[in-house]
Amino acid sequence: MSRCFPKVFILLILISSNVWANEITVSAASSLTNAFRDIAEQYQTENPASKVFLNFAASGVLQQQIAHGAPVDIFASADEKTMDLLVQQQFIQNDSLQLFAKNQLVVITPIDSKIRLSDLSDLQQPAIKRIAISNPDSVPVGHYSKIALQKNLLWEVLQEKTIRTQNVRHSLDYVARKEVDAGFVYRTDAMLTPDQVQIALTVDMQENVHYPIAITRNGTNKIEAANFIRYVLSAAGQKILAQYGFNAP
Repeated sequence: MSRCFPKVFILLILISSNVWANEITVSAASSLTNAFRDIAEQYQTENPASKVFLNFAASGVLQQQIAHGAPVDIFASADEKTMDLLVQQQFIQNDSLQLFAKNQLVVITPIDSKIRLSDLSDLQQPAIKRIAISNPDSVPVGHYSKIALQKNLLWEVLQEKTIRTQNVRHSLDYVARKEVDAGFVYRTDAMLTPDQVQIALTVDMQENVHYPIAITRNGTNKIEAANFIRYVLSAAGQKILAQYGFNAP
């Protein structure tokens, strides 16, 4: 038995299906907040039928969300270690994994601070009473900070001064509000508030701060996810990332 539907009703079904088919959710590291908001906005402008939902948090938090079944199509991490963990757990479509950006670890101080740092050992000076460092167990910038301090035999020495934060933006806010004397963040984060913080030291790192991006296995829209990743890697996407201080990988 056939059914006859009004043309308008059929058109509404087609439009609704099209909108639903082009929706994706992107979970991205906190340090990508501003850049990915701009990329998503420009992507949607160039692709009017597409809709990008953004979810920002520390990479380790996002990894746990995906591992527990969160409906995510794309994961963009601030480090390769967290992405590799999801790969090992088989939550990532391996052939989609690519590096798309590079960053630098820096130590920042309030804009009017008189503290001068020539190397990490200077963090021991009495003028520095509190240092913001993100949780090294779940936040890549915290992991990188811990490695750098351990390399210089300072991790244990500075524990009494350390204030743990939830993510890199949390550390940035602490320094900007002068609630701490120094903080470990990425260069891209420091660039967001040049009127409130200053880069006191660029940390010499043995490992690169690379950002990987990939499609999740549980994602429902593989085609749209692949299109968005291509856009992030395109000249247009890379231009936006560069405007926020990210380098090409």
